[in-house]
Amino acid sequence: MAEKQAHTESTRLGQVLHSADQPLPAPQAPLADYLRFAVLRHPQVLAAYSDWRATVLAIAPTRALPDPQLTFEADVADTLMTFMPGLMFDFMTPGKRRAMANEMTAASQVSYRAYVATVLEVATGVRKAWLELAYVDEALRLRDDAIGALNQATAMAGADYVTGRGMGTLETQLRLENEVAKVRSELAALGDRRTAARTRFKSALGLTTSDADPTWPQATLAPTVLPSEDELWSRTLAANPDLGRMRAMVEMAIASIAVARKAGTPDFTLGAMADLKADPLMIRPTATVTLPIWREKIQSNIAAAEARRDAAVARVGAEQLNMAAQLAQMLYMVRESDRMIEYIDTTVLPNYARLIASVEAGYQAGMTGPGMIPETRVMALSMRLERAAALRDRENVVTDLLLMTADIAPAGTPLLAESPNSSR
Repeated sequence: MAEKQAHTESTRLGQVLHSADQPLPAPQAPLADYLRFAVLRHPQVLAAYSDWRATVLAIAPTRALPDPQLTFEADVADTLMTFMPGLMFDFMTPGKRRAMANEMTAASQVSYRAYVATVLEVATGVRKAWLELAYVDEALRLRDDAIGALNQATAMAGADYVTGRGMGTLETQLRLENEVAKVRSELAALGDRRTAARTRFKSALGLTTSDADPTWPQATLAPTVLPSEDELWSRTLAANPDLGRMRAMVEMAIASIAVARKAGTPDFTLGAMADLKADPLMIRPTATVTLPIWREKIQSNIAAAEARRDAAVARVGAEQLNMAAQLAQMLYMVRESDRMIEYIDTTVLPNYARLIASVEAGYQAGMTGPGMIPETRVMALSMRLERAAALRDRENVVTDLLLMTADIAPAGTPLLAESPNSSR
């Protein structure tokens, strides 16, 4: 039954993979469309699928009888005395072949779990590349606004210095020129960073350098709502791809114990040879049987298989401990970013807004120079850039959380098996 399900699912998913010829998403398309495009065409997914398919196809040869053998025997003195071709068949008990097939079926489940992990990792790469694009675009916009404000402040300070009015001084002019040069350098670096981010995004989609560039998405940064910590942990235990692979390895180790225990069952060889020179025709039947008499060897093989099972079970427990620690660390990082974003939104930016209003009022009253207004706006823009960086860091951690809980793939992804024995 498990072998049939594995064949059915691997065939279905293979048809999906090899028939996937969808157009690139439009620039306004949501992230889910880009994720779906990537997992349907990325070569990593195809390689992992082929590895899985190979193990599924290996089940049938494992449970099959050995190939028959043609034999030949002749007695030669001065002339050919006997000429005896024959045919030999090796027989393995059905229980032993069934145990070996079960072991290979379990191995195919390990390969399937590796395939699922690859699908999720490809989706993770796309999401992180999307976040980088969104951050760079936002940073470029904010720094470009800062250049405009600094140029305005520089012009005002220069006019004050020339006319001798206000608070414009040579020191102020030089400081603002330095700031403009610094922001222009940051803009140039961000331009290079966007080029790298676009190359990364293109590769994450499974497009090669010779492929045409996609229409770059209009990516935006937005916080992802997360479920409770208990819910995240439950999803991790149920669906984490690494845990799933390790549990499949436990099942494979259990199946290998059954194979080791069947080593005490003898195998048979039956055949017949015909002497074509004899008259009348002589038939010589042959038969052999293995004698598994070395009980110590058999018991050692069984004990080794049981030790591998115990090691696999222990690795599952160790991985659960590591995942619990990783979950706690990731949630801490998310909360730290949330606190920083809340601080900027509720304290820093409102204070800058009040400060700008105060500076504008002071300028109208003749108490401050006009250059302080754009300078204050530049400081507010810098804090918005800090907010964007904090949000990007938060969403990168959230991406790792979604990978841990196997929630990173878009809904309705047709590349995951549907049968109970092959679910995520």
